[in-house]
Amino acid sequence: RGTRFGGAMTEVTREVFGHMPQEEGGGEVEKFTLKSGSVKVEILSLGCIIAALETRGRDGVFSDVVLGFDTLEGYTRKHPFFGAVVGRVANRIAKGRFTVDGKKYQLFLNNGPNSLHGGARGFDKVLWSPQVLPNGVCFFRLSPNGEEGYPGDLQVWVTYTLSGEELAINYRAQTSKTTPVNLTNHAYFNLAGQGSRDIYDHEISIEADSYLPVDNTKIPTGEVAAVQGTGFDLRQPVELGKHLQKFGLDGFDHNFCLQQEQARHLAARACHPPTGRVMEVHTTQPGIQFYTGNNLDGSLKGKGAVVYPKHSAFCLETQNWPDAVNKPHFPSTLLHPGEEYNHTTWLVFSTA
Repeated sequence: RGTRFGGAMTEVTREVFGHMPQEEGGGEVEKFTLKSGSVKVEILSLGCIIAALETRGRDGVFSDVVLGFDTLEGYTRKHPFFGAVVGRVANRIAKGRFTVDGKKYQLFLNNGPNSLHGGARGFDKVLWSPQVLPNGVCFFRLSPNGEEGYPGDLQVWVTYTLSGEELAINYRAQTSKTTPVNLTNHAYFNLAGQGSRDIYDHEISIEADSYLPVDNTKIPTGEVAAVQGTGFDLRQPVELGKHLQKFGLDGFDHNFCLQQEQARHLAARACHPPTGRVMEVHTTQPGIQFYTGNNLDGSLKGKGAVVYPKHSAFCLETQNWPDAVNKPHFPSTLLHPGEEYNHTTWLVFSTA
């Protein structure tokens, strides 16, 4: 079955998950399973993908709460970044353009007129080098100077560690030339269990007094708008289905502005009252993109041959603000040589 490594209460195993197609350079994809008493998570060396995440309901039964595929083939075909680490820059860069140190850069446009999640072959589509830790796994890769149009050799480490009911994801990076960096994980959650029809019965709260309005291509307008009195006020828990109806919203795909200091802070909480599953998101990041799976359309067959219709999952992507490289008043995404990019996000699972 794979090799087993024992840690303090967390068991880590590794096995071969499959091989990349030859046109993608071949290469072995491994799956790492991290298991504690209350959480089991499976992570691939392809794109640092969280392929499964099992957590208990109040009845004590484990369910997989992330969308994805049973086999590698699903992940090597086109899919909406299920479970993956996206980069070099998560979210959108307007017109795929930015200027650093007086030099203009043009990225590939893969999202209408914009560049999204690192470009044509971002961090989600490449193999990472794994190193097993006592309670997790660390993935490394070098993103070479010019990859997807970005400047500088960027060394990146993504470390997943599981302790008890808490999954920590730490992102570190160092560069040889000034470059924008914004890393996140794009897991799609449904706390009723992946394959459940929708997320309307979930209660969501986000610790944000303001959010970023966007234009019709999903680029922030530059305004930092107060949530007070709008459908974006999620400071108290709302039942998602009723809330979307009440405010006539088609769903969310927006950055919410969190507190700016680099200490750990609570960003969001999702609760599924029927099963009692609760997930809290804590982070050191200044923003969180709340996305309600608006572009899922039932065309993808996921795990267990279920389909994933619109609004059948949500993402809570901790990150810097979208298009920050072109918005001087947004928190900076620029990483300079000699500095280290270092952010952590914690997913804490419990029952209510």
